[in-house]
Amino acid sequence: MFDFIKRAQLHRQGLSCGKVRRKHLQSELADTLRCNPWIGIGIFSAAFIAVDVLLHVLAASLQAQAEGYSTVFVAAVFLTATLHWYLGFPPNTRSNSSVVLSFTGILMHLGATGVVLGYGLHHNWGDYTIMVVPHAFAPMLLCMLAGRRIGLYASVYGTLLGASLVQANQTLPFMATGLSMGFIAVFTSQRLRRRSRLLTAGLYIGLAATVFMLLFGQASVALASENPVLMLVLPFLTGVLTAMLAGAILPVFEHFFQVTTDISWLELSDLNHPLMRRLSIEAPGTYHHSLVVANLAEAAAETVSANATLCRVAAHFHDIGKLTKPEYFIENMDPDDNPHDDLTARMSALVLMAHVKDGVDLAIKHGLNNKIIDVIEQHHGTSLVWFFYRRALDQKKEMLRLVEEDKAREDDVPDVTEDGFRYPGPKPESRESAIISLADSIESASRTLTKPTPARVEQLVEEIIRNRLLDNQLDDCDLTLAELASIKASFIKTLLSMMHSRIKYPKEPVERTAIEEVRKQARDLEQPAPAQAAAKAVSAA
Repeated sequence: MFDFIKRAQLHRQGLSCGKVRRKHLQSELADTLRCNPWIGIGIFSAAFIAVDVLLHVLAASLQAQAEGYSTVFVAAVFLTATLHWYLGFPPNTRSNSSVVLSFTGILMHLGATGVVLGYGLHHNWGDYTIMVVPHAFAPMLLCMLAGRRIGLYASVYGTLLGASLVQANQTLPFMATGLSMGFIAVFTSQRLRRRSRLLTAGLYIGLAATVFMLLFGQASVALASENPVLMLVLPFLTGVLTAMLAGAILPVFEHFFQVTTDISWLELSDLNHPLMRRLSIEAPGTYHHSLVVANLAEAAAETVSANATLCRVAAHFHDIGKLTKPEYFIENMDPDDNPHDDLTARMSALVLMAHVKDGVDLAIKHGLNNKIIDVIEQHHGTSLVWFFYRRALDQKKEMLRLVEEDKAREDDVPDVTEDGFRYPGPKPESRESAIISLADSIESASRTLTKPTPARVEQLVEEIIRNRLLDNQLDDCDLTLAELASIKASFIKTLLSMMHSRIKYPKEPVERTAIEEVRKQARDLEQPAPAQAAAKAVSAA
C-alpha cells in the first residue's frame, strides 16, 4: 500500500529510476464492477431514473403532444430491456460498462429526438416531423462501438422510449420509421473500416427516410410548405447529417469508454509507426516474422468471428521487445556469430524472456493501445523455453558425470527447474491473444521444415496446438475446441499458400559456346522438316 515511499527512498539512493513497471494484476474489484449482475441492475436503475427525468422534461416542453409518456410506461420498457439484456446477450458482451455505454447513447438519442420534435411542433409540421428525427443516431454509433447486437438493442429501445413523445395517432408511423431506419443503420455500419464509408451509410439512411416520407404521404406536406425543395430533401439530409454526427462523436466515446473501433485499429496498422520502422531497420528478421504472424492471425480470427483487425495490428507489435537485443534472436542472428555460445543456458533463457517486459515498456512509452500491450504481455503465456531448458539439463547431466569422475565439485552442479525457464505470463486471456500466441509459435516452427509438404505442415500445427492445450496455456481464454479446429484449418491453409513449391526453371548457360549451342538448337527446331533434311544433305556432301 505504501510502496511509493520505498520507491522514493530507493530513487534518492540511486537504486531506482522512480518509475513503476506495468504489472498485470487480477483486480477482484474491477472484475466485480465489470461483471457483477447486481451492479448491472443498479446501473439499469440509474439509467431508468435518468431516462425518466429526461422524458419528463421533454414531454413538458412538448405540452399535449407527448400523450404516451408516463413513468409506468418507461418502467415497463426498462423491465423488458433488462430481461432482454441478461437473456438475449452472451456473457462476453453484456459487461456493465456496455450497459453504461448503451444507455449513454440512448439518452443522447432521446435528447436529439425531443429537440427535433419540439422544432417540428413549433413550425406546425405535424406527422412530417417524424421523417426528420435522427432515428439512426444511437444504432449507428453503438454498432460501431460495441457491435451489431447492441446497435439493434439501441434501435429497439430507443424507438420504444421515443414513441412516448409523439401523439397517439403518430405512434405507429414513428415506431415503423424508427425501427426500419435503425436496422438499416446497423446493417450499413456493422463492418465499417473507413471513415469515408460513414458517408455511404448516411446516403442509405437518407434514402430510407425519403422512401418513408413517400409511403406515409408526407411529400404533399413538403410541397405545400414555404420552401418545398428543402422540405423534400430534408429527410435525406437528416440521414446524411446523422451519420456525420455519429462519426464526429465516435472518437469522444472511444476515449471515455476505452473502446477501439475497427476504424481506429486500421489507423493503428500503419507500418510507418516509429516502432515498426525501427523493427524493419534494426531487426529485419523479427519484422518479417511479425508480418507473417499478422497474416496468420488475421485469417484465423476471421474464421471464428474474433476481431481480425485487432489481431493484425497487435501481431505487428507483439515482438517489439526484441529491439533491445535483436542479435540474440535467431531470425536476426549472424550465422557465424552466435552470442548464446558465450552464455549459460539460464542466462540465454533470461535474455529471451526479457523481450516480453521490454516490449511492454516500449509500448507504454509510445502510448500504444492497452489491448496491444495485453497481447505483448500474454503472447508467450507461461510457456517453457524448451531449447535452453534441454540445454540446461544436458549441462547438468554433464556436470554430474564430471562429479562422479572427481573432475568437478558438487557445488558446480546447476540447479535446473522448469519454473526458471518459463515466461512470467499471464496466459492469453482473450481469443485474440490466444490466436496470436498460436500463430507466433506456428510461424517460428514452420521455418524448421525443410520440405513443407501438406502432411508435415498439418502435423506441425496439430502438435503445437495440442502441446499448448496440454500445457494449459489456453485455459484462461474462451476458445472452444470447435473454434480451435477452425483455427487449425486456417493456419494450415495460410501456411501452405505461403510455403508452396515453385517450378524449377533451367539455369541460363554462362559460357559463350554453350549459349551459341542452345541458340543453334532453337533455330533447328524452328525449321520445317524438309529444310532440316536438305541442310543435313549439304553438310554431308
